[in-house]
Amino acid sequence: MRRQELLRVRGRSVAWMPPLLLLVAIAVADYHTIGEFRMISWIVLVPAIAASICGVRGTALLAVLSLVTYVVADSAWPHEYRAGRADFVLVALGGILATLACAIRVRDERRALHMGDVTDTIRRTVLRPLPDGWGGLDHAGVYLTADAHARVGGDFYDIQPGPHGTRVLVGDVQGKGLGAVEAAAALLGTFREAAYHEADLATVAERLETRMTRHRGHTVALGRSDGDRFATAVLLAFPDDDQEAVDVLLFGHEPPLAVGRGGVRTLSAGAGLPLGFRGLAPGPPEIRRWRISGDETLLLVTDGVTETRDGTGAFYPLADELARAVAEDPGTAEPARLAAFVRDGTLRHGGGHLVDDTTVFAVRRRARCEAPEGGRSRP
Repeated sequence: MRRQELLRVRGRSVAWMPPLLLLVAIAVADYHTIGEFRMISWIVLVPAIAASICGVRGTALLAVLSLVTYVVADSAWPHEYRAGRADFVLVALGGILATLACAIRVRDERRALHMGDVTDTIRRTVLRPLPDGWGGLDHAGVYLTADAHARVGGDFYDIQPGPHGTRVLVGDVQGKGLGAVEAAAALLGTFREAAYHEADLATVAERLETRMTRHRGHTVALGRSDGDRFATAVLLAFPDDDQEAVDVLLFGHEPPLAVGRGGVRTLSAGAGLPLGFRGLAPGPPEIRRWRISGDETLLLVTDGVTETRDGTGAFYPLADELARAVAEDPGTAEPARLAAFVRDGTLRHGGGHLVDDTTVFAVRRRARCEAPEGGRSRP
């Protein structure tokens, strides 16, 4: 389908032109060669090339046209110089096989497109699109999967506004495959409900821990081997009553970075255990409140960024790169530019190769103006 999209002029497909030009070129070349050197049998290449870029009808039409051209061109020569029936059978059989191959190719392409649509639907379900200014936050996200064909993995993020402020969750489920996607979907579903209804951030954290434990129990009951799966995450809360505060809670995840004109600083909190390991901790994770200025953007990344290595094995120096970029251009701290900068830096440092799913999520409070917040406006 992409090949056909490239071979378009003013919205019309011109995929038939390359094989047709080849057909004419072979016929003309054959006419200008001597009788002992016949090129007309090369015409079998025409339907073969058409099968790779044209549709089934176009390939069949070019196959018939090739056969007719062969007969006409061969008949124009004296009897002793004609290619004969053997090459006629070759051209006819080549056209039939090319048409069948084209039908198989088109069927597989349609199946691949359908699977791509299914994957995109799953991705939109797990990682729902976020409106501009959702929850009173300017945001920008980059999601890259280590498997370019999968399009969805175990990383997750979301913003949930509610009557108790806006909450943000970014995390990474251990492992890969559909099992990681299932766990991410379970955690996001719980977050969207708990972050809206629960006033206490610690209760939201407890709900996430319980959901992870329940999910693991369900997979064990099904007899699956991923019953020990866990997830690292960072949970943020932007209270409505304090525009310069953010609460940070970590579940074994990299702490967020506050990036602004003043530089880069780490908003650390208590070293909480990953979701699924609460039973190993003596108490709930620590929640720490930080002061942030209006020009600071909070950057949250998964280990696809922090564990990217270059050819020498060195990790990507995220904080140092951000500090240098912001010093040169303070506008880099804007969410969209910040997410794009980290994305490009990660790919450049890793030579374009990703060893793990990579998520970059940047959020910043909007100026005090009207912004969509779960169906209500915010002064």
